[in-house]
Amino acid sequence: MRIETIGDATLYLGNCLEILPTLPKVDAVITDPPYGIGLEYGEYQDTEENIASMGPKVVEIARGLARVVSVTTGNLNQYLYPKPTWTLCWFNRAGAGSGPWGFSCWQPIMCYGPDPYLAAGKGRRPDFIEWSEAAEKNGHPCPKPYQFMFRWITRVSLSGDICDPFMGSGTTGVACANLGRKFIGIEIEPKYFDIACERITNAYRQQRMFA
Repeated sequence: MRIETIGDATLYLGNCLEILPTLPKVDAVITDPPYGIGLEYGEYQDTEENIASMGPKVVEIARGLARVVSVTTGNLNQYLYPKPTWTLCWFNRAGAGSGPWGFSCWQPIMCYGPDPYLAAGKGRRPDFIEWSEAAEKNGHPCPKPYQFMFRWITRVSLSGDICDPFMGSGTTGVACANLGRKFIGIEIEPKYFDIACERITNAYRQQRMFA
C-alpha cells in the first residue's frame, strides 16, 4: 500500500475493501465504481460477477464510515446493490450511449442515509442532477465530468470530509480541493493513482497561484 498526502487530500493505492475499515469517519462516501461492462481497467476484471461480489460489501463498510453513502451503479447493475434510501438521477439530455431501449439519457445514483438538506432544515431539493458535457480525456477509460462531480458532492453533502473508494483519475478529489473539503481517495490501479495524484496536485497548485 502506498499513501500520498496532497494538501487536504490523503490518497491510498490499494484495495478499498482492505483500506476502508481502517479509515476515520467522514461526512459522505461518494463513489463511481466500475459497471461490470468489460472496460479495460488494468489488473481489475470489469465483470458483473465482480461487481455483484464487491459492491454490496463496499456499501456495507461505507455505511459504517459515513452518514451518507452515494454510488453510481450504471443502469444494469443497480439491482446488484442493497436497497437504497432513495435513488437520485443523473440526467444527460444529450445522451451518454445507447441501450436496449434507445439512447441512454440517465443514470441512477443510489443514496443511503438522510437527505442533508432536509436533515439540516434547509428544505427540499430536486432528486436529479442535469449535466451533459463530456469529461476531459485524462488517461482513464471512464472519467466523470468535473462539473457533474461538483454538483453531486454538493447535493449529497453540505460540509465535511469526503471519501471515494474508487477514486479513478481523481475527479472527486479535484472537486473537493476546489470546495475546500478534506478528501480521502482509494485506487487499486497504479496508473490511475498516479494520474489522480497529478490532477489533485495541480488543483492545489492553481489555488495557490490564484491566492
